Amino acid sequence: MTHATIDMMHPPAPAEPGVQAYNLKLGMWVFLASEVMFFTGLIGSYVVLRFGVGEWARPGTVLNIPITALNTFLLICSSVSMVKAYAAIADGDQKGLRLWFLLTILGGAAFVGVQVYEYLHLVHSGFVPSGVRDGSELAERVASGALPAATMGLYGSTFYTMTGFHGFHVSCGVVSMIYLYIRKVLPGKYTRQDYRGVEVVGLYWHFVDLVWIILFTIVYLI
Repeated sequence: MTHATIDMMHPPAPAEPGVQAYNLKLGMWVFLASEVMFFTGLIGSYVVLRFGVGEWARPGTVLNIPITALNTFLLICSSVSMVKAYAAIADGDQKGLRLWFLLTILGGAAFVGVQVYEYLHLVHSGFVPSGVRDGSELAERVASGALPAATMGLYGSTFYTMTGFHGFHVSCGVVSMIYLYIRKVLPGKYTRQDYRGVEVVGLYWHFVDLVWIILFTIVYLI
């Protein structure tokens, strides 16, 4: 009873910001390690199917590479703005943090918006997760022999699975950053001594950027 009373009167001191930052970063790195395995499985399956099953349609004959290249540029710019946001708060620059963090959110939201537009355009042309929609423009090209009929189903399913999951991850990142921007960044709760939230979400954002560069290279350029 005496020890319990003493413990209540003198509760343990809260963990220092440095310790909390280490725990948050460790948790994020463990999460990202699981994400690496997830995307490695998706990309590995795509590579095995594409180069081991038969002839696939060339990306440029089905996909809109120029608009996706622009979208890739937007995502890379958002990653740069995240670096600038981190550097700003590390220097205690609240105004710089608000500006660059907001630009990162806008860049991520623009990426998702362009990807939705790309999906709508592809579906309109007849490229769907099951392959090619009957009666569409792509169906006519398949019937004429311009596109390989045997692998279009695999092409559609792998393309939408990989890019869709990545788009979902980007969307989650944007939602998380909006929450932090409203609850933490705008009120000025991040300081030069404690900005671990910016650092942790930055790790996640750079990860999804890197994954997209790999996806863009493999799916759209090769």
